[in-house]
Amino acid sequence: MFELVELFGTLRSTLALASTTTLLLLVVGTPIAWWLARSKARWKEAVAALVALPIVLPPTVLGFYLLLLLGPTGPGGWVAALYGARSLAFTFEGLVIGSVLYSLPFVVQPIRTSFEAFGERPLEVAATLRAGPWDAFWHVAVPLARPGFLTACVLGFAHTVGEFGVVLMIGGNIPGETRVLSVAIYDYVESLQWAQAHLLAAGMMLFSFSVILALMLFEKRMRMRDS
Repeated sequence: MFELVELFGTLRSTLALASTTTLLLLVVGTPIAWWLARSKARWKEAVAALVALPIVLPPTVLGFYLLLLLGPTGPGGWVAALYGARSLAFTFEGLVIGSVLYSLPFVVQPIRTSFEAFGERPLEVAATLRAGPWDAFWHVAVPLARPGFLTACVLGFAHTVGEFGVVLMIGGNIPGETRVLSVAIYDYVESLQWAQAHLLAAGMMLFSFSVILALMLFEKRMRMRDS
């Protein structure tokens, strides 16, 4: 019974982390994607490469530097001191920060691609109808980029659920707070609890397959609608 309660707590923490991270990724990633899609700056691809860095950077490297930044002697320690804590490392808030940075490219790239796909013409037409930049963005650009936003939400959520290295480095394995499904599988394997590890691993495989299948079917439907 205790293990079942602990499992539900781990599942709750994982879903809370993925949901919070996905929401913040949309808030942070959308203006970045818009700037990358519209800017003429020569150095914008350097910014794009920096955003995409977590794709190729080993999670332990990112986790290590995040641990330093979020720890007691880093900026995270100063922020935590404002509300009486010692550090943002090994907290749910620290996990959210790490997850946002680690999953950022999986949200920015689909949205940027969708913004670039419709070109300049719709925005020029909106301008001739006296729509301001803000109105044109919300009423023209965002609806046209809706497939990219949907893909970004699915990928951001799924990638956060499946991440391991970063969350282990900066969150540890604190039940009810920083213990997520990927870390729980590692913990079960390390303690030779094969049945529990099989259950969680099979569930995550099914979840991953469902995400990939849903994206493929969605992209196929969008191609058929546009043809």
